[in-house]
Amino acid sequence: MRTLLVRGMLAGLVAGAVAALFAYLVGEPPVEAAIGLEQADPAAPDPHGHDPAAPDPRGHDTHDHAEELVSRGVQRTLGLLTAVGGYGVAVGGLLALAFAVVHGRVGRQRPRVTAVLLTGAVFTSAVLVPFLKYPANPPAVGRPETIGDRTGLYFGFVALSVVFAIAAAWLGRALADRLGGWTGGLLGSAGYLVAVLACAWLLPTVSEVPADFPATTLWSFRVASLGTQLTLWLVLGLVFATLADRALTGSGARGPARPHLSVH
Repeated sequence: MRTLLVRGMLAGLVAGAVAALFAYLVGEPPVEAAIGLEQADPAAPDPHGHDPAAPDPRGHDTHDHAEELVSRGVQRTLGLLTAVGGYGVAVGGLLALAFAVVHGRVGRQRPRVTAVLLTGAVFTSAVLVPFLKYPANPPAVGRPETIGDRTGLYFGFVALSVVFAIAAAWLGRALADRLGGWTGGLLGSAGYLVAVLACAWLLPTVSEVPADFPATTLWSFRVASLGTQLTLWLVLGLVFATLADRALTGSGARGPARPHLSVH
């Protein structure tokens, strides 16, 4: 268990570094564009709830921006690497724990196959499906007073999606004993799809994008956000699958050794 946990966190660190590079190259341009729009709008709501047009009772100019504790340059470089790298290490450790639970209990695949399938299932249920219902928004989008509600809805949908995925895996495994692995897997997947579609329909929709916000900037930001997650989970799955396979089989990608035949 400890070996798998260490290897999962190592794989997460590698994945986080690659994803941070992707986010810097692809994600930072739309972020900068959105920040420029936010700073150029004098009527934009203040994060602390102050009216920018109201006079300051202390006699200070309300249009002066507070000094940043961390510069934008640090945020988009070292801060980005730290945040995405830390996230990668955390999810890598959780993936390793989940792998230790399911390996050998759900199917009889090689460790690397189990790791890849598990990573794909976790990405789909915990990242992709919730993103389709509640996509990420760039700066200047969203009202400060609703951030708590929006965060609660998002993480609530994540939890429901993951629970449904676990139930679907259990259902598919139970049906596989009676109907075969292919039919059981299809029925389990169909059950998951019906459940998440029902939740997506019942949960409220959040739409706070200003009418004049550039559609290109919004689209670019959301594609970059999802692309960063996809990059992280893809690299995480491939690296962890390789490390887990070597840890549990001792042979990596090599097949079983052939017996040596000698002719006398």
